[in-house]
Amino acid sequence: MSKGVLLVNLGSPDSTNHKDVKRYLGEFLMDERVIDVPLWARTLLVKGIILNTRPKKSAEAYEKIWWEEGSPLIVLSERLQSKIDDHTSVPVSLAMRYGKPSIMNGLQELYDKGVKEVLLFPLYPQFAMATTETILVLAEEIRKEHFPDMKFITVPPFYNHPDYIRTLANSISEHLDGKDFEHLLFSYHGVPERHIRKSDVTKSHCKIDGSCCQTASAAHQFCYRHQCFETTRLVAEYLKLKPNTYSVSFQSRLGFDPWLKPYTDRTIERFGKQGMKKLAVVTPAFVSDCLETLEEIAMEGEEIFHEVGGKDFTVVPCLNDRQEWVKVLSRWVDEWAHQTPVEA
Repeated sequence: MSKGVLLVNLGSPDSTNHKDVKRYLGEFLMDERVIDVPLWARTLLVKGIILNTRPKKSAEAYEKIWWEEGSPLIVLSERLQSKIDDHTSVPVSLAMRYGKPSIMNGLQELYDKGVKEVLLFPLYPQFAMATTETILVLAEEIRKEHFPDMKFITVPPFYNHPDYIRTLANSISEHLDGKDFEHLLFSYHGVPERHIRKSDVTKSHCKIDGSCCQTASAAHQFCYRHQCFETTRLVAEYLKLKPNTYSVSFQSRLGFDPWLKPYTDRTIERFGKQGMKKLAVVTPAFVSDCLETLEEIAMEGEEIFHEVGGKDFTVVPCLNDRQEWVKVLSRWVDEWAHQTPVEA
């Protein structure tokens, strides 16, 4: 059976044009796994309120980080896909959950090459309803309708895979080499607290009380919060970081419901007010730099830090198409293609 790989990332508007940004936000925010309320309420919230106010602000943010070649997320994802394709024995295609190229187009591209068994590869280290799960659900819907003879094998979240931890740690070490910083903040994308409870397969473990993430449970297989803390713990262990020199926060909240805490913006502000002068930030929920890393952290985060007295603000780039990362992913692909498990 012919094999192939579909890398899937989040997505981006086609341009910084207001209409393109509005179209993208509409697709993204109407996803029931992003805003998980009844359709009528989601429609009222998204189409009646958010899409009448947010696109202008988002378009301005995209304009700040847009590259000549296009969206940084798309460009970097394309570079990664191209390099992996060059290093592996099976065809590798790229898709976005929202926007272009679509999952439908990515699967069609592989199908046209005779691929019948697809390694579905969500480019998210940690599992979440609004990232990994929505990709898997949509891909399966498309497979059933358009490619019923295709078979999917899914790459599990790799938040604790030794190869990923080593590569992330090496990237952090390289970019902070020679820089004198007081604290390393691991900033992860935020999700509503209810998403954590909804993903709890035990229906009782996840209490978000400060201890459940450190207590062994089957819930951890789908617990975004646990996986973020575990990534941090393993990287800190690898880098031999001293206690109290690193911490975790969550960014990009939306609406008024409680989201995972502590919030990144308030954490950065608090550090500055406490007299911290040199802060470094890494964003391990993303493998490709995007609006959330390039604008929200590298621009807004730095502005907040400076406003409250901070001096040096260093942002560690995502893994992007880093050569070590390309080699890791290429090896995982070839191990799968030759029937060797990719799990740790």
